[in-house]
Amino acid sequence: MKKKMAFMATALVASACAWAGLLDKAWIKGVTDKDPIGYKVGEKIVFTLSVCGLDGDIPDGEYSLWWKKSDDFGSVEEGKVPLSMEPFKYETSLSKPGFVRLEAYVVDKEGRRIEKKFTGDATTPEGKRAMNRFESSKKNVFFDGGAGVEIESLESHPEPEDFDDFWARQFARLGKVPIKHEMVEVQSPVPKVRAYAVRVDCAGLRPVTGYLFVPKAVDDGEVFPCKLQTHGYSADYCFHRMPRWAPDNEIKFDINAHGLKLVEFGATGADTKALRWEVRSHDMTYAFDPAQNADPEVAYFNGMVLRVKRALQFLKTLKGWNGRDLYAYGSSQGGLQTIWAAGCGEGVTSAESVVTWCCDMHFNDARLDKKAAGDGWYIKWTDALGYYDPVNFAKRIPKSCRVYISRAGLGDYVCPPTGLAKLWNNIPGEDKKIVWVQGSEHGYVPPRYDGRDSVRGK
Repeated sequence: MKKKMAFMATALVASACAWAGLLDKAWIKGVTDKDPIGYKVGEKIVFTLSVCGLDGDIPDGEYSLWWKKSDDFGSVEEGKVPLSMEPFKYETSLSKPGFVRLEAYVVDKEGRRIEKKFTGDATTPEGKRAMNRFESSKKNVFFDGGAGVEIESLESHPEPEDFDDFWARQFARLGKVPIKHEMVEVQSPVPKVRAYAVRVDCAGLRPVTGYLFVPKAVDDGEVFPCKLQTHGYSADYCFHRMPRWAPDNEIKFDINAHGLKLVEFGATGADTKALRWEVRSHDMTYAFDPAQNADPEVAYFNGMVLRVKRALQFLKTLKGWNGRDLYAYGSSQGGLQTIWAAGCGEGVTSAESVVTWCCDMHFNDARLDKKAAGDGWYIKWTDALGYYDPVNFAKRIPKSCRVYISRAGLGDYVCPPTGLAKLWNNIPGEDKKIVWVQGSEHGYVPPRYDGRDSVRGK
């Protein structure tokens, strides 16, 4: 029996080695028969998927392409076809405005998703960096994308009737706290820039904290734009490392989401562990507890909004600001904070938000109930969350502010395309731009190919 099992194991290894390397650089290119966000209700949508980057021919019967179609309304269809060099075509349509999603994975005979292996030379510094990038990336051979139908007609969930009154009260709390700060100069990563650890007083439980970078040319009287940079979701990993690079043509303030104590102000490992517990609620990571989110004044996002606004106020007090250009930038949760920054009344002139999180949270929560297209990483809806939804802040962005949604993934169901479309629709003015990326998930962008990006705006 042992000999038989050993023989079978050897045979499986031999089979795997026979095709080793074939798929290690492979990826799936997906295109639609027209602009993927330009379809009409009832119009046929045709996807074409092709396997690229193969190192040899596909052996008969070894691999299959598993696919799944889902949409905003709960319709699901899936199947499996033999993997071949011939493109796979799939046709569908929608009977009302929204998005359809198509996923596809290369699987083996047992239906297991194939995982690529690193084939570079990790003995060189460049190879080691490439290996590290590979190890932190998704290793499947897959496509995850979609198409939109009459998305310009999509409307977000109605906002709270007292939205503006609520925020006037919150900002009044902030106004009672003077803009006092502490700065500790630290070693700068750039010779032409001074770097500081910063703490700024704020309303709420914690201050604004982060790292400030100021060009040394300010000492000679030069003035620059100011930029606020915000962070993505950190779960329980509450730390803030100083960035390794800084621009010498702008003043940049890189803040964390929590107002955590920095090491330059005496933070220890014990402080970090304590904050990890402090930001949790009912054993949920921050911002996810529906009981906490039932009250808009104690929702975790409340303090985050106030810290974003205070950070902008602080930037405007700095020597070296040109008094004109105020930028905001962030990705995912940082993108959410970027929209807050643009809409909170501090005169932001340019905002770049990447894969913006939490757009139309009411709809995201509803998609879980009807098992619509989604990956499930959504905050459970409460009416109080309407005060924090970026689709509502978007309506308050001044027309003079340039808004750039620099990536909206058609396969990103952490930040679903439906919410991004509603965010775009709610931004006033004409100085705005959004880049829809076919085949892009939240943390993945496919290799470039013609027709991948669909751009709206200027």
